[in-house]
Amino acid sequence: MPILPIALTQGDPSGIGVEIALKAWLRRSSASAPFFLLGNPDHVAATAARLALAAPVRAAKPSEACAMFTDALPVVALSGPVTGAPGRPDQADALATIEAIERAVALVRASEACAVVTNPISKDVLYRAGFRHPGHTEFLGELAERFYGVAAHPVMMLWCEQLAVVPVTVHVALEKVFAGLSSALLMATGRIVARELREKFGIAKPRLAFAGLNPHAGENGAMGRQEIEIIGPAIDLLRAEGLDVAGPLPADTMFHAAARARYDAALCMYHDQALIPIKTLAFDCAVNITLGLPFVRTSPDHGTAYDIAGRGLASCASLEAALALASRLACRAP
Repeated sequence: MPILPIALTQGDPSGIGVEIALKAWLRRSSASAPFFLLGNPDHVAATAARLALAAPVRAAKPSEACAMFTDALPVVALSGPVTGAPGRPDQADALATIEAIERAVALVRASEACAVVTNPISKDVLYRAGFRHPGHTEFLGELAERFYGVAAHPVMMLWCEQLAVVPVTVHVALEKVFAGLSSALLMATGRIVARELREKFGIAKPRLAFAGLNPHAGENGAMGRQEIEIIGPAIDLLRAEGLDVAGPLPADTMFHAAARARYDAALCMYHDQALIPIKTLAFDCAVNITLGLPFVRTSPDHGTAYDIAGRGLASCASLEAALALASRLACRAP
């Protein structure tokens, strides 16, 4: 277990983030990594009372979190109150949502936390408040430069025990995938995935499988030439660098059990090609991890769930998995 606590962000306070943080604390064990929640202490306590969750909530400094964690959920206060109600987000809460992410990274940089775990945000709410990043992943890349002074190439990986997937293009419209895909991007992503699997997951020689873009991986050019002109050349160059790379493979046949046994991570060409199989396989326990950063960041693999917010129905399984993976990776971090 890391000596330092994990910094957990509140996410959108009108979603289920605070609820699942409370439930994760209630389900803690002696083996659980301690964490503190970046949020509004009054809002967290009111959420616990409304949902009849017997979780004591205490305002805390990060340095107090480990000692406090056994008896209460430590909450490191953000600068403002919460305005939105469960299931009814308020644009006024966007600044605090962003502040939580920024402070979490800053606290890891200052060695006051060992890793960042982010609860779900609503990008639409943040966009209306002036947020200019497509999502968490891209924003974390900016924070790496701001707090660590490094130009990071953040890579999204969705992980569970049975499967790890990486969308090479992430939060872009499907019609823009074709223009955004390049051999250079595929190679940069492949190198980062291989390095992080070695350094953070302890896989000595990672096996990467690249999906094709088109049906049947292009059928030798009959259904598209991206496999021939972009994906295949990138694979050849990565192999020449000594990486264990397969593909391009037809996406419709690379996610059954026997196929998954042949690789450690699947690199997919667009968002849903990667996320549909893992969310089908492990909807309640998959974890979103950002590779290529100078700090550890994980997240539950689901959204704000406004439709069930405030009703006590949310599962904390994915958050528990995200906290456990963050602890595991932080223990391996240099």
